[in-house]
Amino acid sequence: MTHGVVVSGSGYEERVRSVVAAHRGDPAALLPILHTLMAEFGHVDPAAIGVMAEGLNLSRAEIHGVISFYRDFRTTPAGVTTVRICRGEACQSVGADQLVEHARTSIGVDVGQTTADGSVTLDQVFCLGNCALGPSVQIGTTVYGRVDGARLDGLVTSARQRPGGPPAAPADGAGTAPAAGAPAADRSDRDGEEAR
Repeated sequence: MTHGVVVSGSGYEERVRSVVAAHRGDPAALLPILHTLMAEFGHVDPAAIGVMAEGLNLSRAEIHGVISFYRDFRTTPAGVTTVRICRGEACQSVGADQLVEHARTSIGVDVGQTTADGSVTLDQVFCLGNCALGPSVQIGTTVYGRVDGARLDGLVTSARQRPGGPPAAPADGAGTAPAAGAPAADRSDRDGEEAR
């Protein structure tokens, strides 16, 4: 995977062509193609849109519409660490909107943007399945509950100090990384009790 690397060029376009060819004939080919490009490159380079449009007999607008509709598709590389703040109704009711404003200021980018050094991408999601422990935040693959501004700052600082890995668990044991074979997101609250 070449996350964070600019991938436009003939080698990239040839790879896109081969992925499109592998799905040709499938009426629902676009989503699997986009997922493949995301898995391999971490984003869908804009150079791929024309190649996919030609190979799938779709307009560029149709492809762009799908990419922009689904939050998990990106056209630029994400940072080393992605911070997703839940903005679902349960989390909003306990301060998620204020937490987003705090994150914009403390991280220094708007939602959907990456810091200039490429270390952190700030994003939003509309449910992390941790509603009882909102506001919830996902950093990497770990979900944290009952996050306030100070706790978010600590988690982001920790993530920046451990590039590529989950933030170190706070002294209270909350937010530990998932164990091998566990679901992708470990949900825990600030007291270290597992969310149910």
